[in-house]
Formats: sequence, C-alpha cells, structure tokens
Amino acid sequence: QLQASGGGLVQAGGSLRLSCVVSGRTFANYAMAWFRQSPGKAREFVAVISSYGHSARYADSMKGRFTISRDNAKSTLYLQMNDLKPEDTAVYYCAAEYGSGTPVSGYDYWGQGTQVTVSS
Repeated sequence: QLQASGGGLVQAGGSLRLSCVVSGRTFANYAMAWFRQSPGKAREFVAVISSYGHSARYADSMKGRFTISRDNAKSTLYLQMNDLKPEDTAVYYCAAEYGSGTPVSGYDYWGQGTQVTVSS
C-alpha cells in the first residue's frame, strides 16, 4: 500500500513537501516515482529515484525546483517542491516499480494521490 500526504493550498512561490509511506513491501527493492495529473490532462511524470537513492531523474519543467528523496529505513518517499507555480496545481501520485532502475513509465503500484493547489 502507498499512502501519499502533504498536499495543500499554497501561494505561488511557496513550498510544499509531499510524503509517501509504503507498507506491505520491501521498500528498498523498488524504484519510486511521483506523477501528477491536472484536470483534463493526462497523468505526467514528475520525478523518479532509484531503489537505494543513488540516482534520480526529473521532468524538465521540475528540474531545479523539485527534489525527490527517500528514507529506506522509514519506507518513505518525499518530494520537496519549491518555487511553486499555478501550473503545478494537480493531484500528485506516488508510484512503485520493482527493480533498481529509474523508469519514467510502466509503474505497477500507485498511491491514492494528494491534491496540490497553487494560487496566483
């Protein structure tokens, strides 16, 4: 089970940190990612981190503003979001995929999502 939290309402330029707690699986065996979906748009990739946190990848529009991290001892994934923009408004989902790579698609396990709203 993947449980995302930390969303909320923030003004443009502000920051939020999302968390995703994973249970029922060996967290360190999974690459973990964040995706987001805005109303009327397809779900899009945000960031991914490898199983032991040695590598990460970001969507171009998030580079320099978002940081993905993980704490394997706590089975928790994070997404630190800085300099938020109204276009970052979306439901953010965490996802898990077994393996050591950094895939940007094809995830098998998903959390329920947490809403992020950025006001202008």
